[in-house]
Amino acid sequence: MLEVHRTHRAKILNHSQVEDSLDRHGWSASKLWNVANYHSRQVWEETGEIPHHEELKDELKTHPKYKGLHSQSSQRVLEELAEAFNSWYSSDDDRDNPPGYRKRNYYDDEGRRVHEEHPRSTVTWKQNGIRHDSKNNRVRLSKGANHKEHPRAREYILLEYETRPNVEVENLQQVRAVYDQQNERWELHLVCQDEIKTPTAPGNETAGIDPGISNFAAVAYSTEDADLYPGNRLKQDGYYFPKEIAKCDDSSGEKATRLYAKWSERRTHFFHSLAKHIVERCVEKGVGRINVGDLEGVREDEDGESKNWGKHGNLDLHGWAFDRFTNILEYKAKVEGIEVVEVSERDTSKTCCVCGREDDNQRVERGLYVCESCDAAFNADVNGAENIRLNSNESNSESAPSLGEDRSTGWLAQPGVYLYDLSCGFQPQREVVDCKP
Repeated sequence: MLEVHRTHRAKILNHSQVEDSLDRHGWSASKLWNVANYHSRQVWEETGEIPHHEELKDELKTHPKYKGLHSQSSQRVLEELAEAFNSWYSSDDDRDNPPGYRKRNYYDDEGRRVHEEHPRSTVTWKQNGIRHDSKNNRVRLSKGANHKEHPRAREYILLEYETRPNVEVENLQQVRAVYDQQNERWELHLVCQDEIKTPTAPGNETAGIDPGISNFAAVAYSTEDADLYPGNRLKQDGYYFPKEIAKCDDSSGEKATRLYAKWSERRTHFFHSLAKHIVERCVEKGVGRINVGDLEGVREDEDGESKNWGKHGNLDLHGWAFDRFTNILEYKAKVEGIEVVEVSERDTSKTCCVCGREDDNQRVERGLYVCESCDAAFNADVNGAENIRLNSNESNSESAPSLGEDRSTGWLAQPGVYLYDLSCGFQPQREVVDCKP
């Protein structure tokens, strides 16, 4: 059996009765984040190292702010902070800043700060803090010790929820209370564990995915077929949202927080839509294995120095969350019985997939690859994807190019192009204008 996790969004029916308790827990999560953030910055200044989440837990488990939430909920806040610090620390972009404090400043007419508030952060309850009544669609969430008024007071928040029709909430593993800034109310994200019969792979074919900036992904199939997925929408958001956030008076304020949340939601939707479309195409073509180009070293050259991709290229690369996409792809492929394997991407962009000739000068333009040896001309990103498809970490037996005796390159020169639309996901380029309702 294969274990999968599904997240269901739910409306809180008794919102007016539990809003105050959820608010206090959301504020407590922000306060704990700030305490841990301050501690992490001190450790960084003194030692030059970022504390691991286990170190944060050991250090802060006796702190008063830690008791504002259930212990597992507090642990999750510290884990998220450690993840954010590690992401910042591992970035090569000098424009990146360490995780900020969660606070909202208010100013008078003369620009003087009059008071400060903590925004409502997402609160996560794990299994030990959850009691689920699936028959009546109710869930009890344990309160933090600081929010229990007296020993005999109710020690939990009782929420009644409503999901979409035909959704069964079973084997509940995690509950996240998320504050919707736009509608000014809380909602629940219910994470359930399901067991499905281990799927059989659709076939024995292999596909190759070459990650990129202009085209977020190029996919080559062994059936002499290839697809391109431009990253235009992702790049547009990468330019638009930072500029809008920079216009905000307070980078931690309500408007900036909404922009960050919207940007994140749009990226997540893009990644899920892309992964779903690629997996569906792989099922159609009997693919049992997907080779994905390993991006290790993409920010460094052979001497270990940071690569300079130009002003816009560095900005694109900074917002290029291909690792996150790969994780989503791996999950969706696993459900269909397809294996996802990361393989070396070295030299795949400058090697001809038809004859194997390697030459830095054969990529004459961004989207055109011309081989001087065999006179083949085709899309450069698809060439890289085909080389990745032919690669294997387990054996070199497939590394030699083989496209058939006629060496036909028509499919390499004219791959299918799928454009992203917010309303209907990825559609063929010629149909995307007609998919809106």
